[in-house]
Amino acid sequence: MIHLRGISKRFEGKRTVTALERLDLDIARGEMVSIVGPSGSGKSTLLNLIGGLDRATEGEIELDGATLSRLSDDELTRVRRDKLGFIFQFFNLLPTLTCVENVALPLHLRGWPRAKIEARTKELLNLVQLGHRLDHQPDELSGGERQRVAIARALSVYPPILLADEPTGNLDTATGVEILKLIHDVHERLGATVLIVTHDANVAESCERTLRIRDGRIVEDIRRESARSSTEEPTRA
Repeated sequence: MIHLRGISKRFEGKRTVTALERLDLDIARGEMVSIVGPSGSGKSTLLNLIGGLDRATEGEIELDGATLSRLSDDELTRVRRDKLGFIFQFFNLLPTLTCVENVALPLHLRGWPRAKIEARTKELLNLVQLGHRLDHQPDELSGGERQRVAIARALSVYPPILLADEPTGNLDTATGVEILKLIHDVHERLGATVLIVTHDANVAESCERTLRIRDGRIVEDIRRESARSSTEEPTRA
């Protein structure tokens, strides 16, 4: 599903900063993988390269059969549109649009007819338990509700790959647990391949596989027989 070979990413300025160095990685279809490591280790850079938001300095990334380095900018945009869903820490909702309108944006870009868009957006907002908030704008929602809208938008085309960058990082503990449970439910229901960048140990350990990154390299690849459920509040003494 996702294959990286010899991936390096360097940022040029007054001095060269190496974010990733000769990284190899294979992620199977339907896996749920967390990516952890200290700040500046290359976690978000890796997610951005897989998501086609940036291009590698060296190496090849194959995404569901497409080699990203061989694609034009227009072709890469179509891959992001059709194969990828993005969930960000700060939601990235348009403040003047309603929940329905925010979720509908990717579908308008695909040229879907209005009736089909309306049916899909309502279906998704019901899926994330926001069927009663269809006409609300982001500033009328809680942080957890905004993240649910962002998840619904990411799922609008039922993408085979879902990329989440600190999806619970801007939420309180209880709301973060709810959002993580929702992501797990979506993963199980749709069979999507899910990659989550996180600093939260509970989020990381809830995934069947964890990649630990340090200094731009994968230093540990942990696979679990069955991930410990972290969709419940941790017990405190």
